[in-house]
Amino acid sequence: MLGLRPTVAEPIGPVDDPLTALDAVQALETELEHVLDAGLRRARDVDPVFATDVADRVAAFVRRGGKRLRTAFAWCGWRAAGGAGDASAVLRTGAALELVQACALVHDDVMDGSPLRRGAPAMHVDLARLHREARMTGAPEAFATAAAVLAGDLALVWADDLLTETALGSPHGPRLYREWRAMRTEMVAGQYRDIHAQAAGSCGLDEAVTIATLKSALYTVERPLALGASLADAEEHTMDALRSAGRSAGLAFQLRDDLLGAFGDPALTGKPAGDDLRTHKLTYLLAMGLRLAESSGDEEAADALAIGAVSRSDDGVERMRAALERNGARAVVESRIAELAATSLRHFTTTGADLAVRREFTALVERASGVALDDAGEAA
Repeated sequence: MLGLRPTVAEPIGPVDDPLTALDAVQALETELEHVLDAGLRRARDVDPVFATDVADRVAAFVRRGGKRLRTAFAWCGWRAAGGAGDASAVLRTGAALELVQACALVHDDVMDGSPLRRGAPAMHVDLARLHREARMTGAPEAFATAAAVLAGDLALVWADDLLTETALGSPHGPRLYREWRAMRTEMVAGQYRDIHAQAAGSCGLDEAVTIATLKSALYTVERPLALGASLADAEEHTMDALRSAGRSAGLAFQLRDDLLGAFGDPALTGKPAGDDLRTHKLTYLLAMGLRLAESSGDEEAADALAIGAVSRSDDGVERMRAALERNGARAVVESRIAELAATSLRHFTTTGADLAVRREFTALVERASGVALDDAGEAA
């Protein structure tokens, strides 16, 4: 450990020894403060009402945190590709990833009607409260939806500004920007496939995997690894190995999120449990449950899990949970997560990264997947 704790006034410069992933995540908070303070100053120069109502809320949302996994994966990609010394570009890229994550979450909560995020009211819920307290005219929900969309847009603007500045200041800027450009389009495509599947009543496993890959796996792990590696001018074989490792770890992350969404404790996850089940959103878990119900002839489970069925009540959600437990879908998904986590580590090993970086990547995959891994990279 470097003990590197930069002040808010000083950017991170060259260091004699490489940052650890923990150092990078801790230093990210300082970088984020730089970025958020600058964004808030610009917002106040534009308009004080917009700054107070929207920009301040975006900054507060980002500061409430999250796992900061994307920054840590970007650091691992950088180090696996031979990155060393000045980590400032990696940290700025990590900050941009945290901002684009804020955009995705705010918009996702609007589309899903989710009331809670990171242990607090979702952005649109908080903005509806603002409308009521200020005694504005019109429907609070319509105002809140529109304002939350703008809040997510602002987070994306800040992210793009930061990434563009970083790319312009890096000798590897074109590679960095190509990864970023692809990631943003994938995110939008994944979100659209998500709402399209729900509207179309889709229930296939292949479609569930496509949605999970586009909506989460790529921008949670694969693209952050590639963004970091781009800043180290990674060789093609290293980039290929990182993409494969990231794809597997990212899918494991999303499948764990599916399980937490169905069975998790809101006090621990910071978001409601059962929302995906209430709306019969197409997830790998639900698609697997339907397949197992149909193949086993379990009509009770098939009825409970049927796409398009109305299960808004707590009793309906409990029926779905019971069906997913009884027909083995939950266990199958747990097994698949373990397989994906182990596969990810095998791919990462082929990058040639040193032992310390491999260990840190293993720890990150364990956090993302919820799977304990042994020294051989297999589920313990």
